[in-house]
Amino acid sequence: MPGWSDKDERQYKHVRDSALESGKSKDRAEEVAARTVNKQRRKEGRTPQKSTQGTGNPNSSLEDRTVKELRNLAAEREISGRSSMKKAELVKALRND
Repeated sequence: MPGWSDKDERQYKHVRDSALESGKSKDRAEEVAARTVNKQRRKEGRTPQKSTQGTGNPNSSLEDRTVKELRNLAAEREISGRSSMKKAELVKALRND
């Protein structure tokens, strides 16, 4: 995989082989292995899309956060209709909550 280190490749092969030995199909074993490696890379901050998860820096203003981060924050606060809101609407809803 592009961007993976040698250690990531070894981890992928180990997890894939282990899943195959436990009876998973080849496709499922490869999926589990790739997800495992990518999860570890994400935890270590080695993925290019750092804003795909979380609610952003709590010290930054709502306007400085991405729409995805605002939606995640709105989900935590159980604000309804958040999936169809634009950024300004999300900011307003979060401030009124």
